[in-house]
Parts: sequence; structure tokens; C-alpha cells
Amino acid sequence: MTAETETPAKGSLKHLPITLFATVMGLAGLSLALHMAETQFGWPPLASRVVLWVTMADFAVVAALYVLKSLRFPAAVVAEWGHPVRMAFFPAISISLMLIATAMLPTMPGIASWVWSIGALAQAGLTLAVISGWIGRRPFQPMHISPAWFIPAVGNVVAPIAGIPLGFVELSWLFFATGMVFWIVLLTLVMNRLIFHDPLPGRLLPTLAILIAPPAVGFLAWLQLNGGALDPFARVLFYTAITFTAIVVVQARGFVKLPFALSFWALSFPVAALTIATFRYANLSGSQAHVALAAVFLAALVLIVAGLIARTGMAAVRDEICQPE
Repeated sequence: MTAETETPAKGSLKHLPITLFATVMGLAGLSLALHMAETQFGWPPLASRVVLWVTMADFAVVAALYVLKSLRFPAAVVAEWGHPVRMAFFPAISISLMLIATAMLPTMPGIASWVWSIGALAQAGLTLAVISGWIGRRPFQPMHISPAWFIPAVGNVVAPIAGIPLGFVELSWLFFATGMVFWIVLLTLVMNRLIFHDPLPGRLLPTLAILIAPPAVGFLAWLQLNGGALDPFARVLFYTAITFTAIVVVQARGFVKLPFALSFWALSFPVAALTIATFRYANLSGSQAHVALAAVFLAALVLIVAGLIARTGMAAVRDEICQPE
């Protein structure tokens, strides 16, 4: 029997989910948020660097396992690509690379440039592939749409954060324009889904937090593109992120009743992006109230990521990660 025709155990590599790359995004976001806090409060740059190395190790392990899965069980990868929710997580691979490059900038700019370039190239290809998949021959239904569909758009908006300091100015504008346009389109579709159709399934409910990410990341990217000016558009983006945060907090009471799933990692990166954006807003506006708010968001982020790491570790020990749906 070939590796593809074997019937593996439930916890086998065949069921390794692409959503594991969300753990890399969350850890990278935590590293960047800690770096902002270290700069703001004059802390030694230790915690952010430790988390960065953990992030790189996490990416290496998850990527190696997923490459092995693609070699042994290619049909399983094709099935994930055809899944209406999991398809949107494939760009988490390229987003992870660009976030790692952003975290590398202060200490390893040369390596960061190469990592960013690889991530940006992959992001361009995955964006085209995912959008082509959405508008292809497969008939997607309204219930297939979820906030996870924002992930490909968010990836494009991430690019300028490191792209501008690395000198990729025109590419950064291209990615930003693409990401913002598709954010507006997808926001309309997702809000239509959330308001006029059945509620999200329990496992997808934590993905509501992804609503926060596009405007928060867009705020950070716009500051890079406009030279760091806190102009009206920057303020609109920042306070849109705050508004979506309030909406998610109101809905969050439903999260605690749910059994753990990897979709809970959707909470981590949006909160990290919000934390970084709030620190940046505080610095540019000189508002101590925003510094305090950023500190609250940072504390929440640390608790969220610590809890997710602990719960994911427990799930791995109990063989709950690589399970068929």
C-alpha cells in the first residue's frame, strides 16, 4: 500500500492542520508587542528576543511537519486547500515569515530582508491562488464565509511594516492597496454573513477576533507609508480597530463555554496587532491614557498566549491536535 492509500491512525500526520501556522502568527505578534513595550518603558530587550527565537523554532517545526505531510499525504493537503475555511489559513505561512522578518529588523536586518522577500513572494502567490479559488468554479455558500477569510487580506497589509524600512517602497504600496481593497470587500461579505445568516459554528466563534486585525495592522502599515504622521486616515483605522475590539469583547462571553480548538489561536495575533497599534498611537499623540490602554492590552495578550500555549500542549499530549474533522 502507498502512503496515500494507507488508513492512518486518528492522530496521524495526515490530519496535521494548516491552522497550526496561526500559532506562529500569535507568537510573532507577541514578540513585536513586547518589543514595543520594552521601548516604551525602557525595559531590557530580553523577553521579545526570547519569544522571537521560540517563534522561529515553532515555524521551523510546523513547516517541517507540513512539508512531510504534503509528501506523504498530498491528497490531504489538496482537501485542506478545497476546504472553505482552512483554505484561508494557507497565507498564514507567508504572513508568519513577514512577521518574523519584522521582529528581526532591530537585530538582524540583513537576514530580515531575505526572510521578508521570501514571505512577500509567497504572499503574492497565495493571495492570487486563494482569490482565484474563491471566484473559481466551486460554489461557496454564505455559511462558508467566516472572519478567517480576512487572513489573506491581512497578509498583504502586513508587508509594508517591514517592507518600508527594508527599502521595498513600491512593493509595500502594492501590497497595502491590495490588502485594503480586499478588506473592504470581505468586511461587507463577512458582516452580511454574521447578521443575516446562521451564527458561526462554535469552533469558528473565536475567529471573530480576526475582525480587529485588518484595521490595526492597516494603521501600522499606513504609518510606515505616510512617514509616521497621525493623520485623519490613521485615526480612522485605529479607532475602527478599537470599535471592533469592543464588539469582540461583547461576544467573548460565548468563547469560555467552548471546548478548546486550534481556532482559539485566532485571538492572539489580533490582540497583538491592537497592542502594538495602541503603543504607536500613544507615542504619536502623547496620550498617557493610550499608554495605559496599551499596557492593559499587553497584559491581556500575555495571558491569552500563555493560556493558548498551555492548552495546546495539553491537547498535543492527549493526541487531540491531529484529528479528522
